Amino acid sequence: MSRPDDSGGRSTAENAQLALLLEVAGTPKPGNVDRHRDLDDLRFEQFVAGAVGARDGLDRAADGDPVGAAFEQAVDGMSNQEGGNTQFGCLLLLVPLIRAAADGSLTPEGVRSVVESTTVDDAVGFYRAFEHVDVAVGDPPPEADELDVCRGSDAAEALRRRSLTLYDIMALSADPDGRIGDGNAREWVSGFERTFRAADRLLADEGPVGDRTARVFLDLLAEEPDTLVATNHGEATAREVSARAAAVDGDLDAAEGLADEFVEAGYNPGTTADITAAALFVALQRGLEV
Repeated sequence: MSRPDDSGGRSTAENAQLALLLEVAGTPKPGNVDRHRDLDDLRFEQFVAGAVGARDGLDRAADGDPVGAAFEQAVDGMSNQEGGNTQFGCLLLLVPLIRAAADGSLTPEGVRSVVESTTVDDAVGFYRAFEHVDVAVGDPPPEADELDVCRGSDAAEALRRRSLTLYDIMALSADPDGRIGDGNAREWVSGFERTFRAADRLLADEGPVGDRTARVFLDLLAEEPDTLVATNHGEATAREVSARAAAVDGDLDAAEGLADEFVEAGYNPGTTADITAAALFVALQRGLEV
């Protein structure tokens, strides 16, 4: 649980937990839970409880435990609230970033080294985490049916037989033929490119962190279609949601109306929120003041 000099006196795990809390408190984030809006099946306080519950897994990542085991424990703890899946994707990004930070190498190269060093056991831990919460995922291609994450622990045999590491699984999901890929998986295979860019924006921006968070969320959503929106509503809708976010152009007053509209329509850009949380962690580690 390293305590870097520019992190406000907080440990690495504390900054990760704070990032989860700041992400859900950022307002407005069109389509997502924030401190002014709940969804029909997810409430603000459940995200707060999820951040608290995830802490043991975050500590394990900071202490150098394997990525898969730390991630599974974080998800297990996160799920200890009535809303179900609040921050699965956030944790998938945070755990390797925490490992890199604890090693003193919170850089694209440092986190790339962490994820490329993952093992088959890490992949098994990742699959096991799906047994703790329901996660919206697209169907695997027919040739990869035995690797369907919905199989949970039952996929362990196939993972071991094929010697697939957790990084390998992310690479398979990052860029499927002809479809919008998994945005979180793309972060894993790109050195967390969008995460670090968004962290730079948070640090360069001014004003309350909640406002900075909302603006970064809008920028990220405008840049790329959201994976969760594409999974739940189709790729055309995901691209339209991104275009609507781009039209707001960072204006938080205009985004208030868009937020209400997206909540009413059920457009929930959860993957964009995941990257926002990851960017908050990096920014906190680099001196973002709260």
